[in-house]
Amino acid sequence: MKKGFKDTERRLYEAAETQQGFFTTKQALHAGFGEKTHSYHVHVGNWIREHRGIYRLAEFPTTDRPDLMLWYLWSQNRQEVPEGTYSHDTALSLQELSDIMPSKLHMTVPKHFRRNSRIPEILVLHKADLSEGDRQDIYGVRVTRPLRTIMDLLESGHVDRTLIRQAIDQAMRRGLISTKQIEALPHNEVQRSLPKPPLCRKCHRHRLLEQALAAGRAGQAGESFYVVRV
Repeated sequence: MKKGFKDTERRLYEAAETQQGFFTTKQALHAGFGEKTHSYHVHVGNWIREHRGIYRLAEFPTTDRPDLMLWYLWSQNRQEVPEGTYSHDTALSLQELSDIMPSKLHMTVPKHFRRNSRIPEILVLHKADLSEGDRQDIYGVRVTRPLRTIMDLLESGHVDRTLIRQAIDQAMRRGLISTKQIEALPHNEVQRSLPKPPLCRKCHRHRLLEQALAAGRAGQAGESFYVVRV
């Protein structure tokens, strides 16, 4: 009996270890913990209930950003695959681009994403179908890549342009975005960042991308990106 329980504990730990100590109700069931035992393990302090259907092993070391994994698991579909990707303000902050300090977690979910329960107040959801090339892993969760992040922010228009200019400048100086990448953007990708109805190529959002190109060239000459105004 003891050996069987130890095996159950081990299976749960193996699942939680890859998720910063977090696990879901379904993962606990798959490990061998009966549903009626879950409240007991919370009561005696073995588990910490973080959200409906999401727990954390009490003795697992706390990571720098446990909130990221918590809401990443919240975005799981019925196949237990997380569908959320941290994006917009949150992605910019995680990539340490600009001085942005978001008070909420921005997450992009597929267009088909649905939840019957209320969306947690900490989350701001954006709906878009991302490609694998748009995403990268940070802290064990999915985050939009710098170029996609900046394009999303240009399209949403809710972040101050000074921060976006700063992010573009820093991303280019760190080699996270190249002038070739920006020049290779399909025209319709740029058009999606323009207000509707479409404006001319000198629209302030499009001009911001043009400034990014100018920044790359100016950087080689030792000039400052911030002398260019929108």
